[in-house]
Amino acid sequence: MSDTKPNILFVMADQLAAQFLPFHGHSLVQTPNLSRLAAEGVVFENAYSTSPLCSPARATVMNGLLSSRTGVYDNAAEFPSSIPTWAHYLRLAGYKTCLSGKMHFVGPDQLHGLEERLTTDIYPADFGWTPDWRLRQERIDWWYHNMTSVLQPGIAEITNQLEFDDEVAFLAIRKIYDYVRFDPEKPFCLMASFTHPHDPYAARRKFWDLYKDEDIDLPAVPRMARSELDAHSQRLYDVSAMDDYTVTEDDLRKARHGYYANISYVDDLLGQMIAALEASGKLDDTVIVFTSDHGDFLGERGLWYKMSYLEPSAHVPMLVWNPKRFKPRRVKEPVTLADILPTLADIGNDGKAQLARPVDGRSLYPLLKGVPENPEGTAWGEYLAEGAIAPMYMLRRGPWKFIHSPVDPDQLYNLEDDPLELKNLAASHPLAKQFRAEVEAKFDIARINREVLESQQARHMMFEALKHGSHFPWDFQPLRDASEQYTRNHMSVTDRDLKSRFPHAPDIEEKRRK
Repeated sequence: MSDTKPNILFVMADQLAAQFLPFHGHSLVQTPNLSRLAAEGVVFENAYSTSPLCSPARATVMNGLLSSRTGVYDNAAEFPSSIPTWAHYLRLAGYKTCLSGKMHFVGPDQLHGLEERLTTDIYPADFGWTPDWRLRQERIDWWYHNMTSVLQPGIAEITNQLEFDDEVAFLAIRKIYDYVRFDPEKPFCLMASFTHPHDPYAARRKFWDLYKDEDIDLPAVPRMARSELDAHSQRLYDVSAMDDYTVTEDDLRKARHGYYANISYVDDLLGQMIAALEASGKLDDTVIVFTSDHGDFLGERGLWYKMSYLEPSAHVPMLVWNPKRFKPRRVKEPVTLADILPTLADIGNDGKAQLARPVDGRSLYPLLKGVPENPEGTAWGEYLAEGAIAPMYMLRRGPWKFIHSPVDPDQLYNLEDDPLELKNLAASHPLAKQFRAEVEAKFDIARINREVLESQQARHMMFEALKHGSHFPWDFQPLRDASEQYTRNHMSVTDRDLKSRFPHAPDIEEKRRK
């Protein structure tokens, strides 16, 4: 193993629930590359999305902060450029930093400390998707989820999302080779962020044919009547218009079939990046980190998508691989996406990173190095977006999960005894009162509620105002200087050919005739 700083390949999936992966016990889904990394790496068995929705979860991945600390409440809230990210810390540690793919940053800053982005984003960077808690449970039809994703699964050789992820992987692989050819002395942190297996559940035949409809497992918790759902799940049922269409058992199997196929697609793209690292001689000196922003109900309880702290929506995969630096291990202590910033900073600084400001996460570096788990370790979540009508919080400690919102009855589950979260113990167990007191002590819920409502109203006004007059988009425009690619007349043709080759050609100067 090299004593130099390790390279980092940070891979993020979208809407990938931990429970559908083989290394979390699923017997059907095929992920040979992820399964290899899990067997040889450190698996955090109880990792959670801090805010199970794209933008707020991904902002937390970058900055280590919960939503009320940053104002990134939802998918249309600006990520302030004054907040440090792991990219800033790694650049100070001497790293090249680059993103290929989705991060759903909203606002004019589309880099947040990264030196490069290789692609645009798949979703808009403006205020158009701002929810409105004043509407309570009323849908905003033009952008809210509906059930069309569940009713259109099947084989598709190209889609909006396939086109995006193909480009993400292609450019990430080329960047790996660029680093090794043109900048081999500096360590790199390359983030490849995919939009799959996010709905709609359409997949290429190559991956669809890995599975048969009749083998697809049905939800462990069958569809529940709306009246049997908890109060927040009832809102999710309404805001995603889950009663607009009849979803048959055949629809269920096909949607899950497409989801599984697209997990295998993401795994295949991961395998291509691993192959590039291996071919370039960089695999042994690269730490690979894999996670997702949130999960997907995928029909459990009759629910779909995310926006909930129940397990299918909030429990995400998280693993770290480099067996020469970190011994294989499975960690049960609860962790969250907020832990990624301090962990990456520590990986880049041999466990000695100094942060410019406190964050809501903690470094997992000690756990990677084999430090014993803390039985009192706590994972916190804060959700302030659509589907909710007031702030919602999660506390996970040991086997216990507690969910609180001031407008709903509390929920308390013992996940060891009740992994499907069917027995809400909040009305009868003394821990519920203790956990509620902890939540209320940690968060000024009334103030946060006011600030979210003020932000929503201001952004709705600004989005309408910006429809008038000329339009300047915040969407990231990939910058590529074609004059520096391939062969150009300000370069030596021979030098370019030799330098762009990897492995490098043998030294030919010794064969020059004297």
